Amino acid sequence: MLLHPTIDPVALQLGPLAIHWYGLTYLAAFALFMGLAQLRLRQAPYAHLFAQGLWSKQDIEDLLFYGVVGVVLGGRMGYCLFYKPVYYAAHPLEVFAVWQGGMSFHGGMLGVISAMAVFAWQRQRAWFLVTDFIAPCVPTGLAAGRVGNFINGELWGRAADPFLPWAMAFPQSGSLVPRHPSQVYQFLGEGLLLFVVMWLYARKPRAVGAVSGVFLIGYGSLRFMAEYFREPDAHLGLLALGLSMGQWLCVPMVVLGLIIWWRAVRHRTNS
Repeated sequence: MLLHPTIDPVALQLGPLAIHWYGLTYLAAFALFMGLAQLRLRQAPYAHLFAQGLWSKQDIEDLLFYGVVGVVLGGRMGYCLFYKPVYYAAHPLEVFAVWQGGMSFHGGMLGVISAMAVFAWQRQRAWFLVTDFIAPCVPTGLAAGRVGNFINGELWGRAADPFLPWAMAFPQSGSLVPRHPSQVYQFLGEGLLLFVVMWLYARKPRAVGAVSGVFLIGYGSLRFMAEYFREPDAHLGLLALGLSMGQWLCVPMVVLGLIIWWRAVRHRTNS
C-alpha cells in the first residue's frame, strides 16, 4: 500500500502572497487551452474561416475569458444546486463564499455552454460551430484539475484491496484505509484518453455538432465509470440504483450527446 505524499498546498510564498498548486493547475489549463486552440484554428473548417477573416486569434482569447466566467459561475451554482440545495437555500449568502470550496464539473459545463451561447450570439455564429471548436481543447484542462485534486489529497477513491499495487492511503480522509487513487484514474481517463480521442476525431471535417456530441458521450461515459472507484460525497452517499450523484448527472449528458451526434450525422448524410 502506498501513502499519499502530503504536499504543502502552497507552492510558493512571496511575503503575504501565497501561490497555491491548485491555482497553478488552473493556469496550466488556461495555457494548454490557448496552445491547443491555436492548433485547432488550423483545422477544418476553421482554417478556411480564419483565411476569410471570419475567425481570428483574438477569438481564442475571448473564448477563454467567456469560458473562465462560465466555469466559475456555473461550477459554483451547480455545486449549490446539485449537491447541497437544502443547505444553501437556508444559507443563501454562502453561495458567494467560493473560498470555502465547492465546485461542480457538471455545473461548470453548463456554465461554459451558456457562455459559448452568449459568445455565438454576439458574434453571430452557429453555436455548435463554437462548441465544436473548444471541445477538443477542454480535456487537458480537466487533466490539470485532477492533478490539483491529487496534490491537495481531495476527492479520494473508495476502499481498495490492500494488495492492489497502486492502492493508496489518504490521511486527509481521516483513516489509513487503502483506497483507489481515483484522481489519477480521472486524469488518465477524462483527461488524457478523452483528449486523444477528441483530437483524433476532430482533426478531420465533421458534421456541425458531431464533435460536441462525442465530447458529451466521451466525458459522460468515462466519468460514469470512474465514479465506481471514487468515494461518494459523505453527505449524499449513493443514491437510487446504487449510483452516485456524479453518475446520475452523467446519464443525461451521455443521452444528450448521443442525440446531438446522431442528428448532426443524419443531417449531413441527408444533405
